[in-house]
Amino acid sequence: MDSPLLKNLNGYIGGRWKDPGEDATFDVYNPATGEVIAKVPSMSEADVNAAVDAGSKALRLTQPYSLETRRGWLEGIRDTLLDNKEEVGRILCQEHGKPLKEAKGEVEYAAGFFDYCARHIQALDAHTIAEKPKDCTWTVHYRPIGVVGLITPWNFPIGMIAKKLSAALAAGCPSVIKPASETPLTMIAMFSLIDQHVDMPDGMVNLVMGKASMIGKVLCEHPEVPMLSFTGSTEVGRKLITDTADQVKKLALELGGNAPFIVFEDADLDAAATNLMGNKFRGGGQTCVCANRVFVHEKVADAFGKKLAEKVEAMKVGDGMNEDVDIGPLINKAGFDKVHRHVSDALEKGAELVAGPKPTDLSGKDLFYPPTVVTGVTRDMACFREETFGPLVPMALFRDDDEVIAAGNDTEFGLAAYLFTADPERAQRVAAALRFGHVGWNTGTGPTPEAPFGGMKASGIGREGGLEGLFEFVEPQTVPRGF
Repeated sequence: MDSPLLKNLNGYIGGRWKDPGEDATFDVYNPATGEVIAKVPSMSEADVNAAVDAGSKALRLTQPYSLETRRGWLEGIRDTLLDNKEEVGRILCQEHGKPLKEAKGEVEYAAGFFDYCARHIQALDAHTIAEKPKDCTWTVHYRPIGVVGLITPWNFPIGMIAKKLSAALAAGCPSVIKPASETPLTMIAMFSLIDQHVDMPDGMVNLVMGKASMIGKVLCEHPEVPMLSFTGSTEVGRKLITDTADQVKKLALELGGNAPFIVFEDADLDAAATNLMGNKFRGGGQTCVCANRVFVHEKVADAFGKKLAEKVEAMKVGDGMNEDVDIGPLINKAGFDKVHRHVSDALEKGAELVAGPKPTDLSGKDLFYPPTVVTGVTRDMACFREETFGPLVPMALFRDDDEVIAAGNDTEFGLAAYLFTADPERAQRVAAALRFGHVGWNTGTGPTPEAPFGGMKASGIGREGGLEGLFEFVEPQTVPRGF
């Protein structure tokens, strides 16, 4: 793939692009075409340790980087991302597959996190409490926690790192960043922009790529890395908890989801259907916050199903670089096969196909799975229990509030949920009863830089975004001063 932002297809350590030497490489594919678009190095354990060492040298505790200096870094990254939105979006589209308009929107979304942290960084300034207990003046400082490991998934190649890196830089923390092997090019492009346009100390940001197991092991075991921030599966999150227990590292984890999307009988069905489309099919349904179980009141189920089917059938599937495409390919064959399995399982167990092809009609020769709607979903079906991570809308019926609250909570996950009702009292009652960190009322929108986002239960620890996210990478230090 030819791009001015991909002249260095290498890691970045201590302010310099690494010489690949004789490093092994791995292929990066365009999921829309199956073509190899780049080969990037699979870096060594020594490289990862070197990145941590570079971060340690950049860390300043006794004379920390000023808030104004850190604000300048954040604003610089924000501005260069926005100035290069078209090219970063093009790279993202081709390695992920999501439509180009979505890819460019993700770049704007990422810039928003750097902007928010820059505008609110003063919250990290030291403050003296009003009281003077024990005849002392008490000052609270927010110290950088240290070198942090940032591990991101493939479904939002620049949005996910922006959430983490913006808060880490605001705190004054150097970072070692590992992108997903499916989508490293967007991260390389961002590092190219930082290298060219943002004046940061050598080692403040470091990029390593390659085997997740090895890189994760180094970051878990290295004594100079007191914190890891990870977005990905709950299975891996549990392993990180175990692997960091001996060192009592701090973890920020955004893990799996199984979002309920509830449509009550008094809901605006047109608005609910429109919001579900935007929520469910963004990124091809490969998001942890998209609706995974759609509960519709039995009185409006037929009407809602018809509205949804009309919208789904009108969607165009194809290469995201084409302007008229609404939904691109799935990321890989495993993702395609999981959606195929979930649809087949639901139909075999009695669900009805409302929109989309029969599984037997798909050849499986490419990664395009047409958007599909099934109704009559029950708890014993895989699409109810597991996160599909694809363009399948499984609809289940319900009769009353208590029933749907219980059904919505019937999962170990607690990341995002959505409810549609015209009754404010019902909305407040149901939202409070749903054990999810994000509950949309008459909206299918997901996270925003201005508000905290994270999961309950097995969906994670900590928050990203908002003031809460800004404080994730600092450790409060209280200094009482005697008279």
